[in-house]
Amino acid sequence: MVVLSHPTGNEFVRYAASGLIQAQILQSFFTSIACFENDFLYQMGGFSKFSELRKRVFDTNLKPYTKINPYHELMRQLSMKMNWDDLIRHEFGKFSVDGVYSNHDNWVSKKLAKQQYKGAKAIYAYEDAALQSFIKSKQIGLINFYDLSIGYWRMGSKILAIEKERKPLYASTLTGLLNSEYKLAKKDEELALADNIIVASSFTKDTLNLYPNQLNKVTVIPYGFPEVIDRKQIKEKDNKPLKLLFVGGLTQRKGIAEVFDVANYFGKHIELTVIGRKTTNECIELDNNLKKHSWIPSLPHHEILEQMQRHDVLLFPSIFEGFGMVISEAMSQGMPVITTNHTAGKDFIIHGENGWIVEPGNSNAMIQIIQNIIDDREHLAQIKTNAQKTARERPWHKYANELALFVKQNIGNE
Repeated sequence: MVVLSHPTGNEFVRYAASGLIQAQILQSFFTSIACFENDFLYQMGGFSKFSELRKRVFDTNLKPYTKINPYHELMRQLSMKMNWDDLIRHEFGKFSVDGVYSNHDNWVSKKLAKQQYKGAKAIYAYEDAALQSFIKSKQIGLINFYDLSIGYWRMGSKILAIEKERKPLYASTLTGLLNSEYKLAKKDEELALADNIIVASSFTKDTLNLYPNQLNKVTVIPYGFPEVIDRKQIKEKDNKPLKLLFVGGLTQRKGIAEVFDVANYFGKHIELTVIGRKTTNECIELDNNLKKHSWIPSLPHHEILEQMQRHDVLLFPSIFEGFGMVISEAMSQGMPVITTNHTAGKDFIIHGENGWIVEPGNSNAMIQIIQNIIDDREHLAQIKTNAQKTARERPWHKYANELALFVKQNIGNE
């Protein structure tokens, strides 16, 4: 039996839980906030001030396994709404993301002995929320499964430092360079304590080559694709502006400078929509470019998918990524993606067939691809069809089943 631990419980955590339930090896799921249809927290989410709660709705099958500890996460949400900046200050604010993750990890670590008594053989935890749990787990003889959702920090620091010099006008958006030595050391300690390391892309696995010591087994289990929505094929007009979309944090880690380079080059021949929140209010270049295009700071997930159905191509030229779930989401909605080989794109995309892969920072390559699309709209229609075919081949339940089978085999339940 397995204890699953994650402070917020996003899409891949939900499917991990689903797979573990199906395999009959989930003992408990520890998180900060979990809503189930029509329960008290769900009802609270109906009020505008608490609408964020509705983003934490889980499948009712998970309810019997779920343990929540909501205080720190609720205070983080409140602090954001009230602009209590000191309380959510990066890394050191009591109710910062790091504060929520650290509190969650400490809470889970204190519950593990009881979980072992009830039959737990392992804990499955995620980056930045695993250290204390893993230390306790080792003391009582549990197996540690570690999910590294983004590339390894040493590679990230190396890449982002180069990016800071290459795109100085966007340097303030690179908040990943603000992490303290203490936080980075914790990441290495988590890896050292992991008996099994799970990553979602070959790029993430490759970044671990910079880890200075010997690691235990690293296994790639790619995430799944959302349900494929068939798009009505409309004959493209050659003179119609190409509709481009970017979804993600407005940071140069995501390649936002290249997005604007491309859009500004083509001018009236394209329409760019940007969906995502700023990482800083101190980037003048970002602000100037946002004024030129359509910017939506935030949308519910289902509305993002609807936007994907209305656009032609997703630009996702990320410099450093773990997977990039917007890639799989876009492809499932019939919107092909231009992305880099620093994402999961190279694991799914065949260049020129179901999308496009470029080197990070290569605006010229992206411009050439967009020009080819503008010149041959019929080929774009085929690329869209191929993207959805790829998405159909790996629905989310495949990820859930593969992950559960891997865990089951490695705790001796197979």
